[in-house]
Amino acid sequence: MTTRAYQEIYLSKAQAALGDAFDYAINACHIPGSDFVKLFTASSVSKRMENGEPALLAGKSGIEIAADVLLETTGKHPETELQEHLGRSREYWIGWAVCYYQWFSARSYSDIFNVLSYEDLANMYYTLHEADITKFVDIADEKIRAHFKDTNLKRIRNAYGCTQAELAKRSGVNLRSIQMYEQRNKNINKASADALYHISKVLGCSMESLLEK
Repeated sequence: MTTRAYQEIYLSKAQAALGDAFDYAINACHIPGSDFVKLFTASSVSKRMENGEPALLAGKSGIEIAADVLLETTGKHPETELQEHLGRSREYWIGWAVCYYQWFSARSYSDIFNVLSYEDLANMYYTLHEADITKFVDIADEKIRAHFKDTNLKRIRNAYGCTQAELAKRSGVNLRSIQMYEQRNKNINKASADALYHISKVLGCSMESLLEK
């Protein structure tokens, strides 16, 4: 069971919109790529996209999204004329590809850009922009998993302030199983619904949040 960030029907529109937003902000408004990444991740726009807000994903163009980001984070409207750009630039690909990975992984844009800098993504463009998107996903996923080494179970358990032994006792799930899930020696995505339910009840989280993307 894999949880995506939002319904797939919005994905292609979201990818095109974020691609256009990056292209417009960087190439038309001449904002450095790394700066626009910071503005985007700091804005409520990125959070609304992560949450799959239909009014944003299906209702706004990339230029409108970029303008919303700039107005919210800098207090200024873009001075460049709002006109559609039909090219498929390197900057467009960065927004397009990262949008796909965010949907695929359900990770936050902040986490993604924390691991993959704008410069990293720009360098990846030359070898990956004509490849299937799954190639980018595989590479991005490997880098991000290496950076965020803790499993969701371990991260949530630590945040809750519960030891492995306490969790085992309160959930009724074998201590060894919990240890193996956290060490990725056992795939928590294949755990029984009963085990996930009892662990999630103890930790006060959803069953889905325990799964590994």
